[in-house]
Amino acid sequence: MISTQIDKTVLGQIIQEHLKPFIQEVDEVGLYPKRFLNILGENGFFHSTSLPKGSLRYREIDLIQETANYCMTSAFTEWCHLAALTALRLSSNPFIKNDLLPALELGEILGGTGLSNALKYYAGLENIRLKAERTAGGYFLTGSLPSVSNLDDDHWFVIVASQNEEKRIIGILPLNTKGLISEKKTHFIGLKGSGTYSCSFDHVFIPDDWIISQNADTFIQKVRPFLVLYQIPLGIGVSHAAIQSLKDIYSRNSEGNRSLKPKIQELSGELESLRNKTYSHAGSTDLSSIWKDILLTRLEMAKFTLKATHTDMLFSGGQSYIQGNDTFRRIREAYFLVNLSPTIKQLVDLFSKEVE
Repeated sequence: MISTQIDKTVLGQIIQEHLKPFIQEVDEVGLYPKRFLNILGENGFFHSTSLPKGSLRYREIDLIQETANYCMTSAFTEWCHLAALTALRLSSNPFIKNDLLPALELGEILGGTGLSNALKYYAGLENIRLKAERTAGGYFLTGSLPSVSNLDDDHWFVIVASQNEEKRIIGILPLNTKGLISEKKTHFIGLKGSGTYSCSFDHVFIPDDWIISQNADTFIQKVRPFLVLYQIPLGIGVSHAAIQSLKDIYSRNSEGNRSLKPKIQELSGELESLRNKTYSHAGSTDLSSIWKDILLTRLEMAKFTLKATHTDMLFSGGQSYIQGNDTFRRIREAYFLVNLSPTIKQLVDLFSKEVE
């Protein structure tokens, strides 16, 4: 397996102290794991200085999958922060590169992503929800986004807005910007602690310093392979935990579980194959050139996560129906993954059309 830059000993200690004791609160009550994310930044898990692109991707994939092994909600907030970081790293805006990016990499500022609408727009599924009107020194934004995750009062998040039919911009702004109205959303069966808000823009001013790119159409082609690639380890982590649960069940009653299907060895082999594909994609010199391959692996991972968590639930029996049970949490996490843009429905539709 490829050697990565992540310090799993330090990460393990952070997870044990600052995440594991709070997982049930995150999942059931909606506790947002802000301190956990801050500490990851303080310990260098978001920095990119002097790291080759391949090593950076391996480390960030490892970070997400190791966290998802315990709690996908917290791993998803990492994904949101890394999505924002990726966009900032690819920007040529001096303020973003020299002032904002270092603060996010240190975890002093945390970032969310309002790019779900944009990804659906570029897939031909819906219109851009935000409008941008050019004014002196920046733009005024109007419109609304139904769901933006990994937000808190002092967080920033990435958006795409249309100036006209031919031009769209991509920028980043803080949640507490004047004219931006937000409402927290917690009525989920899972991912309650993801810091998800609906955001309405009433003539919100975004200065040029906060514009990641004046040409979102071109820029999004560079950033979206990262966004989808980094979703795959969400499934890797959850599936690994489900398989470990199956191993524990089997070790307690091997005779009573001889008929277990699919076999644990089969599931483990399938997961390792998907993990190897993910790292192979991460090592590519040009992610845009393997865009369809990344999407296909994302689809395969979503399907496999459903299979692994479903098998875990079946063989866990009645205990999986107890409030706070990890098996039940993981199956809800798996259903979130299949509905995260690009959804399993969108991906199946995309590849079925290609076959036709």
